[in-house]
Amino acid sequence: MNSSEEIAVSGMSAGRSAMRMGPAELVQAAAMARRFYLEGKSKIQIAEEFGVSRFKVARVLETALERDLVRIEIRVPAELDAERSDALRARYGLRHAVVVESPAEAEETPDPENLGEVAADLLAELVDEGDVLGLAWGRSTIHMAAALDKLPPCTVVQLTGVYDAGTAERGSVEAVRRAAQVSGGDAHPIYAPMLLPDAATAAALRHQTGIARAFEYFDKVTVACVSIGSWEPGISTVHDMLSDEERSHYASLGVAAEMSAHLFDADGRRVGRDLGERCITVKADQLRRIPEVVAIAGGQRKAAAIDAVLRSGLVTSLVTDTSAADYLMTAGPTPRPALNRADPDGP
Repeated sequence: MNSSEEIAVSGMSAGRSAMRMGPAELVQAAAMARRFYLEGKSKIQIAEEFGVSRFKVARVLETALERDLVRIEIRVPAELDAERSDALRARYGLRHAVVVESPAEAEETPDPENLGEVAADLLAELVDEGDVLGLAWGRSTIHMAAALDKLPPCTVVQLTGVYDAGTAERGSVEAVRRAAQVSGGDAHPIYAPMLLPDAATAAALRHQTGIARAFEYFDKVTVACVSIGSWEPGISTVHDMLSDEERSHYASLGVAAEMSAHLFDADGRRVGRDLGERCITVKADQLRRIPEVVAIAGGQRKAAAIDAVLRSGLVTSLVTDTSAADYLMTAGPTPRPALNRADPDGP
């Protein structure tokens, strides 16, 4: 994912604009440019070699660029869109935004699998030795964990219960185990459903030994990965776990997005907070205190939901695709910078 720069330094064939320089100037400029761009020498070193001041070297290098003697190309892997990434980061005030080219054959598919692959590379950059990595339930985080091939030694904790406890081995529990295996650190999975029938059952589960141990790490998490869901069938696991009556109730509150069983309206304000009492999940205030929260979500069907969650201030970084990014760049008024982590609901 690192961008690379290709430096082309030419001589007498640099073009008509460069030929306005005399032959001696061209040769010297090409030599200085080669030393600076290709050999990595400092301007002071070049000045000493050619017997001129470092200010003269700076002017020559600037002229070489202006007159096309030197051409610099910034290249990133073809699947990454650097321009959209930078624009999205600036618009939402994110720490990191990485935009991946949407698969042409799957424009309506939320969270293409290549998002997980790119997120895995980003995570390897963000996690330091000794960190506590938190993983929330979600298809994208599961894809990310499957793509991990390097990670510094760290503790890995599950931040939410699972969509279906019967599929835990293939879901977020396995994602936690996979990340811990790659890092060589301890794993703290949660063997429990995300949503329970009532608050009393959820409270009882939170006090079970294994689950309580995982919860103890929530305030220690330094990097977290989360997924985002739209409030519609198949795009939000929480939506799919509720009854028709419950879905209608939360829809009447204006819910537009879901993240880790927390519901948000279009402006990023949390709604339906009572749902959290029935869920095994990290609290929103705990997420807000985590230094780095990376959301992995894409696709046109999730675009509005991504905008809502970004406006909540809970997320610091985003991995998405061009389909969602194009919507986000024109979605409503310019949001507050995410890095101030302010709660839209106020204190």
